Amino acid sequence: MIRQWKFLTVIALGIIGLILDFLCGKPAILSLPVSEILIDLFGIFMAISMLIEMLQTIKEGNWGVDILAIIAIVSTMLVGDYWAAWMILIMFTGGESLEDYATGQADRELRALLQNTPRIAHKLVNGNVEDVKVDDLKIGDTVLIKPGNQVPVDGEITKGSSSFDQSSLTGESVPVDKTIGDKLMSGSLNGDSSVEMKVTTLAKDSEYQSIVALVKSSQAKPAKFVKMADRYAVPFTIISLVIGIAAWITSAVMQPGLGWQEHFMRFAQVMVVASPCPLLIAAPVAMVSGMSSMSRNHIIVKSGTTLEKLANILTFAFDKTGTLTKNQLVIDEIIPADDSLSKDRLQGLAASVEQQSSHIIATSLVNNTPKSLLLNVSNIKETTGEGVTGQVDDDEIKVGKLSFVDPNHPKLNVNSTAIYIAINNKFAGYITFKDQIRPETKTTIARLRRQGVKQIMMLTGDHEDVAEKIAQSAGINKSEVHADLLPDQKIKAIKNVTPDLRPVAMVGDGVNDAPSLMAADVGIAMGAQGATAASESADMVIMVNDLSKVNDAVAISKHTMKVAHIDIITAICVVILIELVAFTGIIPAFWGAILQEAVDLTTILLALLAKTKPTKPDQTGLSK
Repeated sequence: MIRQWKFLTVIALGIIGLILDFLCGKPAILSLPVSEILIDLFGIFMAISMLIEMLQTIKEGNWGVDILAIIAIVSTMLVGDYWAAWMILIMFTGGESLEDYATGQADRELRALLQNTPRIAHKLVNGNVEDVKVDDLKIGDTVLIKPGNQVPVDGEITKGSSSFDQSSLTGESVPVDKTIGDKLMSGSLNGDSSVEMKVTTLAKDSEYQSIVALVKSSQAKPAKFVKMADRYAVPFTIISLVIGIAAWITSAVMQPGLGWQEHFMRFAQVMVVASPCPLLIAAPVAMVSGMSSMSRNHIIVKSGTTLEKLANILTFAFDKTGTLTKNQLVIDEIIPADDSLSKDRLQGLAASVEQQSSHIIATSLVNNTPKSLLLNVSNIKETTGEGVTGQVDDDEIKVGKLSFVDPNHPKLNVNSTAIYIAINNKFAGYITFKDQIRPETKTTIARLRRQGVKQIMMLTGDHEDVAEKIAQSAGINKSEVHADLLPDQKIKAIKNVTPDLRPVAMVGDGVNDAPSLMAADVGIAMGAQGATAASESADMVIMVNDLSKVNDAVAISKHTMKVAHIDIITAICVVILIELVAFTGIIPAFWGAILQEAVDLTTILLALLAKTKPTKPDQTGLSK
């Protein structure tokens, strides 16, 4: 807003000056040139404010290009060309306003997400519909979801069926059919039929609100954009000053009869076109455009500087469970104690007894057992944390820990997740489980290598044998598998990465991954299930359950930085070329400032290319 007021003030000064100088015959109040005084006063104010910012930049250890802008303003005022000074002020304040506009355009996806947050829900009370605030809904309330309405909070359908568009949450482009008993995610859009839903999660904890909370968090801590142009500041400043001083000296030598102002005018003309405004605009607009592109790909970036870090990542560290794998167990091996019992019989007995248990292993066993193997069970008793007992025909079946089913049995060397079975208190065998690798994991790892990542590690608290099997399937070298790690050991593994293989990115999804995400140069959370501790600790959150989005994130960050660097270098080359033309004295300061405006606009348009898709989609994971 302050930038816009500066720009409007300069416009107003120009209109006043135009009226006084050209429509009123240049009147002078108390014999003073009013237009020149007004513009010079504002020019002095701008120069001082820029000088303060420049000194602060130097104090922080960086050298900026603001010195050229200050010299350009002061030079035109010294030679009395106040209209040229006015054009420079237009250039700077207008450039800042254009930057704000471009930033707003690039940021509109994030703003649209916030604006579309459900605020009103149709609550059913004794058969009547009452409109209430979403935040006032309580668990157990019944809500009516009308056709075309957004689901206000997470819930479960109790009446009716319809199709729901979940693309903003999961990336799934095809609407999903839902019926009684199915779960609904807040933020999804209802199709063409009304349904009734029971609230299962408060608004503040629901899926869509979790995403919005992360976006608000990133907006509350806006990116502290490093002025990328500052890296080019010293050579560009020296070149520009050399050209300007050379033009001044050349004018003095070639035209000795002119006064100092005429000679100094040549220097001022070069300084006007040497203004660094395009350089200062390029990086921020490109960065925000890149963040916008991330948002469209269901990736929330909390800081603009994260893009720059991610573009240079040389090492990726992955958690195993829930990140490289689905965190859905499948049966690995069925081992009967002897040949008198078949694998199918052992599996059927165990699954039958486990049918009523909600434990993840029990659920995995039942889901992976054909219904034809399931038997009738009676007298089911569950001992929390130990196992389950049930009666099948005349046999008592125990399923659970070895110490529960047969306390006297020798310890078995089983390095996988397993359940043990006993029939009539006699050990009958065991069933092992393995985590299921994500279908996109192997291609994701392969693409990361093609994208320039030098080292890929697995950090897990699981057994080494289990970790190595997953690593082999994922395409991760055995030497880079770090198993049996506690959270603090994961941090140590990240910190021990050698300088030649840094920066390091860590990808995880669980609460135990939060410290590791913070320890890495870039922390990436798989946050498809909402805002967890991992999401809060990460620099970047992937909001869909798709590991290949890591490829997208790397591709977008590299593309963004490429656009920013090309934009800055292009601006420098164009500005130096114009400086060389101004060296000859054929470009008046006023028209030089107008040329600078054209360069500003070109710079912004080039920076907005960071919103486009990166090239080579077959290597990045982005859709063609």
